[in-house]
Amino acid sequence: MRTEAAGRRTLPHPCGEVSAGVIEALGKPAGSAVPVSSASADPYGRDLHLALHTCYGLHYEGFDGVDAAWEWDPGLLSVREELERHFLEALRADVADGCDVENELGELLIVPDEETGVAAFLRDQGKPWQVREYFVHRSILHHQEADPYAWLIPRLRGRAKAALVAVEFDEFGGGHGDRIHQRLYANLLEGAGLDRSFLYYLDVVPAPMLAIVNMMSLFCLHRGLRGAGVGHFAAVEITSSPASRRLVEALERLGADPACSAFYREHVEADAVHEQLMRREVIGDLLAREPDTRASIVFGIRATNLLENRFADYVLSCWRDDRTSLLGPETPGVKDQNSMAHLRVPNEFAAVHGR
Repeated sequence: MRTEAAGRRTLPHPCGEVSAGVIEALGKPAGSAVPVSSASADPYGRDLHLALHTCYGLHYEGFDGVDAAWEWDPGLLSVREELERHFLEALRADVADGCDVENELGELLIVPDEETGVAAFLRDQGKPWQVREYFVHRSILHHQEADPYAWLIPRLRGRAKAALVAVEFDEFGGGHGDRIHQRLYANLLEGAGLDRSFLYYLDVVPAPMLAIVNMMSLFCLHRGLRGAGVGHFAAVEITSSPASRRLVEALERLGADPACSAFYREHVEADAVHEQLMRREVIGDLLAREPDTRASIVFGIRATNLLENRFADYVLSCWRDDRTSLLGPETPGVKDQNSMAHLRVPNEFAAVHGR
């Protein structure tokens, strides 16, 4: 089993004027002009979100051949602020106001009589090619799993800080490099016959997943949005364990490679504990210290639900029409072979990338 690709990654392929402007600028020395305006860009569209994801990428692993000084370049930060503002304004417009944190958290625990989410679909009727597509979508998130939340640590105090660090410690493998959740997901990708390299599939993943990942960076990088970041993190931990259980059942039904199930089994157990830490220790202590964060926490939960629902609606609408949910031309052989053995063959998505 090979490890993650060494070094950093290449810049993505642009998909519109905004992303093209940002990506072109990053090919020049830091301090060069960034003539980009996102005034007319769709706040949920791929062009805006690819540009924003690229800006955020400078704060994580960066890009091959890109001047590191771009990370704090005033011109690029100004462009990023405009992108963030459009996205945040759309979220605020589409998410109802609220401040009842306890009720909001309680609703996350309610299992509807009729399960209609992606995990339930894959458990009950998902085909191997759909499982593979789901893995590709989620790779954009899980390759950076828990990294954005580290920005929350210096923004908290007392029990809230300590409990969040405890959750992060588990996310990063409890001190064991081979147990880091990012590494487990890379193993999952390899077990499914996909490429495990960092953000390898960025160019074929549509806007709904990019918006979710960008929301994480947006909330956690800004101190003024720390409540929303905590709310988002809590929503993820509360809903992760049941969804992971459904995915384990889906993979067992299809006879998937054990590496695929191992990632979700880890989350069934770990996130059940994390749920309690986030609700009682992180949120409980934060509210005791800063009761004015209530509305922000609720906003983070509701924004998470909004974007996850948009992702689910998009993916399920594609699959119910028996069409791919990924970008680019139809990938030969992926949909046509529905035995789970197909999950173990070398990936065919390289053709989409041209790599």
